[in-house]
This record gives sequence, structure tokens and C-alpha cells, in this order.
Amino acid sequence: MNNNTFFPEIHGNFGFGCMRLPMKGGQVDYDEFIRMADAFLDAGFNYFDTAHGYIGGQSEISIRECISKRYDRSSFLLTNKLTDPYFKSQEDIRPFFEKQLEWCGVDYFDFYLMHAQDHNNYQKFKKCNAYETAYRFKEEGLIRHFGISFHDKADVLEMILMEHPEVEVVQIQFNYLDYEDATVEARKVYEVCEKYHKPVLVMEPVKGGSLVKLPEEADKILRNLNGGSNAGYAIRFAASFPNIAVVLSGMSNMAQMEDNISEMKEFEPLTEAEHEAVKKVCDIFKGLNLIPCTSCRYCIEESECPKGIRIPDLFAALNTHEAFHNWNTGYYYENVITGNGHGRASDCIRCGKCERVCPQHLEIRNLLTEVAAVFDH
Repeated sequence: MNNNTFFPEIHGNFGFGCMRLPMKGGQVDYDEFIRMADAFLDAGFNYFDTAHGYIGGQSEISIRECISKRYDRSSFLLTNKLTDPYFKSQEDIRPFFEKQLEWCGVDYFDFYLMHAQDHNNYQKFKKCNAYETAYRFKEEGLIRHFGISFHDKADVLEMILMEHPEVEVVQIQFNYLDYEDATVEARKVYEVCEKYHKPVLVMEPVKGGSLVKLPEEADKILRNLNGGSNAGYAIRFAASFPNIAVVLSGMSNMAQMEDNISEMKEFEPLTEAEHEAVKKVCDIFKGLNLIPCTSCRYCIEESECPKGIRIPDLFAALNTHEAFHNWNTGYYYENVITGNGHGRASDCIRCGKCERVCPQHLEIRNLLTEVAAVFDH
């Protein structure tokens, strides 16, 4: 396993993102999560990532019950984040941070990030002196490294890093589909990190699963390579860049864990032939005009849609319809909205709450109109 070039305490360059944990009956499946965490640690990795909004607060509690209570604190690293909806003033930050320590069952975080920074919420973080408050946590020994997670254009990141040179690390969305995307600007954002000598933590390397279940034509391109998995090619693409410290994968079952470990335990960068293959996959995706939703579920968990519309699931139904033309996508759509008061796409009242928290800056209201045109007729 490669030693981490940027942070020696991180073992390897692969991390366990705890936003999409295994679920059973609406609750995190502790037995499966324990199996996965044990396999991850046994393979020599040690970096876990969470935030309070993940799985409605269950992610942090699950880490406490399945990891913190079962392992010595020195045997794993944990990243947590300060997220916009959970503070209104500077005075709210420390009490919330102390609750996060309690929820996770730890007395310090190895990394603490200002969460999902963009041109809008950064102004709130500035007004509340969030960066300065969090940096004091570092001075007190409550966090080891201070950084940001970021969802905006490259010029916004440059502004933040100029104003806050104390930032040690930047977490960005980075995958081969977004690399040259004009909305995400993954390449340009990465290059700003390089310019300011900030190591990168990668989120969404498989774009919420979009780079795992590929359209048939794209899947054939990767199958003609050397037998690696679709997820493996995507994760290795991200890890192949020199300024990457850790690539996170949000795994939700043991099979995904085993696949990712097999790809990353003895990591090898993508070959020239593999790079050419993923470029061809990108070209196919561009022709499909799919909704670039990563299913992070912020629009559900942090905006409280008044109509209970399960936005990522409805977008997934439309993407599946467009990519695979499956006859049963309508059944999937109906399953999503059946029970528990979940709204149809046509129920949207266009309040815009979801758009204000979307890390991808999607025009969700207009996209729901497209979903409704396909399924609500």
C-alpha cells in the first residue's frame, strides 16, 4: 500500500465515505456496516468521512456504535464538517461541534471541514466567523487539520483560499465525467488547489453511482479493457492525479467494499489505454443529456420539501428511462411515490428550497417539470 504523500497518518489514498451506508428498514444496518468497516481497516486503510446531515444524523451515530466503541481512537481517522443549516450565529458553532464529538463518540476530529462551500453560503460562514471559530478548535487540539469541502466554480475557490490561507486541505467533487464539465469545473477547481498547494480530498468519484451502472455502449468500452470494475476505473481515475490525498467512496454493501479494496490496496494509476476508454465513455454520456444528480440527498434532508418529493429518486427514474429505455422505469417511478406521502414531480410548488442547497446547482424546479412530462400523464 502506498504511503500518503500529504498526511502520513492517512494509510493509503482511499477513504470510506459514510453518506450512503447499508440500510435496513430505514435504519443503518449495523451488522453490515461493522463487516464493511472491519474489512476496510483490515485492508490497511483508516480514513472515514461523515457529516451531520448524512442519513438524517444516523451516519455520526453509526460511526460511534460501529467504529468508535470497537476500535482504539488511534487506529482510525475521522473527518466531520460544519454544515450551513445547523448554525445561525457564531455562538451556535461550538455547541454544535461539541455535539458532533458526542454523536461520533470521539474527543477530537482528525479533519474538520467547512461544508459545501459556494458563493452563497460562504458569505454566511464569513458573517459568523466560522473559519476563525473552527481554527480555534485546532489550536485547542479538538481538530488536527482544518479544511473545506467545495461545490462551486474555480474562481470562487480561489477567492476563499486567498482569504483563508490557513485552509490545509480541500475536498472537491472530482470524477472523469465532471473533469471537463462546464458546470462542475472539476479540472479547473483541481488546478486551483494545485496552485495554492492544497492537497485534495475527492468526493463523488463514481458520481453517485452513475459511473457504475453505465449505458450498454459505454459499458462495453470498459469491458474490453483488462477486467477491472466500472467503479474501479472511476476511483483509480481520481486517484491518478498527483495532488490527490484521498479518494472517498460512499459504499453501501460488502460487495462494493470488496471491489474497491481490490482496486485500491495495490493502487496503480490508469494506463493510457484506460484514460482513452473513459474519454469515450464521457462522449457517450454527453450524447444522452442526463441529469447530473449525484443523489447526495441534500435536497431532501436539508430543505424539507413541502410536498415530500423524493427528488433524486425521480431524477434517477428519468435518467434510467433516457439511458436504458427500460419498459419498467414507470413502475420504478410509481414505487418511489407510493406510500409515506411522497409527492409526484407534478406536485412541485416551485418554492426553490431544494435549489438553494443543491451542491450541483441544478435547476431542480425545471427538471421536475421534465420528469412530470415523462411520467405524470
